Amino acid sequence: MTRPSRPPGRNNADGPAIAPDRPHRATSPPSQQGPPDAARVLAAALAYAAAGWPVFPARPGGKAPLTAHGFKDASTAPVVIRAWWDRWSDANVALATGQPGPDVLDVDQREDGGGWAALNRLKRAGLLAGAGALVSTPGGGLHVYFAGTAQRCGALPRHHLDFKAGGGYVLAPPSAVGGRAYQLLGHRPGTAALDWQAARRLLEPSPAPRRRAGRASPARLAAWVGQLPEGDRNAGLYWAACRAAESGQDPGPLVVAAVAAGLPEAEAARTVASAERRGRG
Repeated sequence: MTRPSRPPGRNNADGPAIAPDRPHRATSPPSQQGPPDAARVLAAALAYAAAGWPVFPARPGGKAPLTAHGFKDASTAPVVIRAWWDRWSDANVALATGQPGPDVLDVDQREDGGGWAALNRLKRAGLLAGAGALVSTPGGGLHVYFAGTAQRCGALPRHHLDFKAGGGYVLAPPSAVGGRAYQLLGHRPGTAALDWQAARRLLEPSPAPRRRAGRASPARLAAWVGQLPEGDRNAGLYWAACRAAESGQDPGPLVVAAVAAGLPEAEAARTVASAERRGRG
């Protein structure tokens, strides 16, 4: 059984523009205002299920599950799905996140810009590469879809980000809340996963690397970066590059060390450039 690289919906040949530099405010066209057409929701639910993403019904106009055990009841069986929508014809459609469903980064919209600044930091660090779809949410936020993994759900409240993976769920197009629909903004055949722990380390770095790296001399920083294990390399390089920028050091040796450790050169260069911008700011 294959997993879809995007939710059913319109095609965007150019793919989604991940993490716009300014907040996106979703505006539903007239045909998508109010409750979605029941037949269209059922068709979407069956399409998600046919591609391997387990679904379940949620309350009309809301997010609460209608089944007794919520996402634990999610199914890909057409007979089960049809029975649910025969019973609750105006239900929203929800996806159980995490394998075999997608992982979804939920970006909240707030008056202060919400999670958009954090999202752009993840983009500049190369952590959003390979996302499969973008979906606008009724509140003006964004859902960024990735390949499903065995990771668990997480949250960074200070950055207005939620990570929906194992043990979570999201509403999917064409569901609507408060008369506004979830809308597919664009997609590409993305198959990459989001490394949530790397995202956490980038946005809320632990002070532990300072103790491991010792004094922030160029040689010590480069040596420390060169021994970083897979999964820690991008966040560790960013931390080291910030220390180098603070003391006016040449970041070139850090890029060389990161590449030697296994990080792609373009990704290492982007991460160092992001740290230098932070230092200048």
